[in-house]
Amino acid sequence: MMGRGVGDLGQYFSVGEAVALLERMPRARFDETVELSLHLGVDPKQSDQMVRGVVNLPNGSGKRVRVLVFTEKPEEAIAAGADFAGLDDFLEKVQSGWLDFDVAIATPSAMRQVRNVARILGPRGVMPNPKSGTVSEDIAGAVREVKAGRVEFKMDKTANLAVVVGKRSFMAEKLAENIGAAIDVILRAKPASISGSFIKNISLSATMTPSIKLEQGIYGAV
Repeated sequence: MMGRGVGDLGQYFSVGEAVALLERMPRARFDETVELSLHLGVDPKQSDQMVRGVVNLPNGSGKRVRVLVFTEKPEEAIAAGADFAGLDDFLEKVQSGWLDFDVAIATPSAMRQVRNVARILGPRGVMPNPKSGTVSEDIAGAVREVKAGRVEFKMDKTANLAVVVGKRSFMAEKLAENIGAAIDVILRAKPASISGSFIKNISLSATMTPSIKLEQGIYGAV
């Protein structure tokens, strides 16, 4: 990046420039999470314009993900790398307020009972859902994908969306590759009923840094 720095944050940057600028910013004493923040040109009140999905980051998220699997066969889930697995015992723990996990996965047959704790899991964004790949017969495959860097995203009530793309410790090219993969998946999640611009703006930031605006050419007027 030639000659542009933190003083130019009012401008727009390519992905490569944004990553280079991020690297030059002061670092915290911990490995900060890097995130894309988007504002979408959709109507959040319309059910057919909800935007959600998953991206398999090619270089992982850099985060240790604690996975709970609701299943009648916990041994299979644990063998695949799940941190916790079971059914009735973990449903009771969740009912009691235990939420020491980042992602919950469930088999289709377990979902009838898991729905009983939807009011607890839903508001925290960890309710298993077929659309996000967290309800599956292939528990081993689902666990491996989550552990490898499968990241969920979901638009909020104000048409904003955030997705984790890595850590500040990542090499620049790996972080840029993750960013490109995330933008590509989000673009493909555009609702069919949208006629105007889908993505209004995108910015990149780490936990303790200012936001860096990405130029529109990256995501186009779609």
